[in-house]
Amino acid sequence: MLLSAGKYKRQGEHIMDKSQYGRRDRLIQEKRHDTYKEQRKLPEPTVCSECRAVYLEGRWAWWEAAVNAHAIVCPACQRIKDNFPAGYLEIMGKFFGIHREEITNLIHNLEAQEKSDHPMERVMAIAEEEDRVLVTTTGIHLARRIGEALNNAYQGELAFNYGDGEKTIRLTWVRE
Repeated sequence: MLLSAGKYKRQGEHIMDKSQYGRRDRLIQEKRHDTYKEQRKLPEPTVCSECRAVYLEGRWAWWEAAVNAHAIVCPACQRIKDNFPAGYLEIMGKFFGIHREEITNLIHNLEAQEKSDHPMERVMAIAEEEDRVLVTTTGIHLARRIGEALNNAYQGELAFNYGDGEKTIRLTWVRE
């Protein structure tokens, strides 16, 4: 028996056309839109009207802004305005209550180090309660760096998971 496209079929044999009978159980990955990622190349130089960070040579840094620089609100300042953190670090346990000042100083020191090289990595808020604190950050790297520093300095248990295509991170550090 002659089939289309010159294929022959023997009796009792099935020929599958992959385009018609291909696997349909594959998940279709939707392209996620990240509001805080530049969708186009910014004109250089560009300065943030809020924090005065400068976009030049393809990255944000703390340079002197040119007089004729294009002005926008940088992604970190926009996240702070929108109250939409990329990093969440929850610190829990009695250990935090005892060492509150020490841990808070560690967080601020790490932020200062990271922010000096990477203006888009900032602490948004530190919300303290009795035996717990929630630190929110504008970037995932600072949150993870703080969590790992806590774990290295004081041991405890660190757990983290990325969400939303690695655009957000949630960390939990616990020590009783």
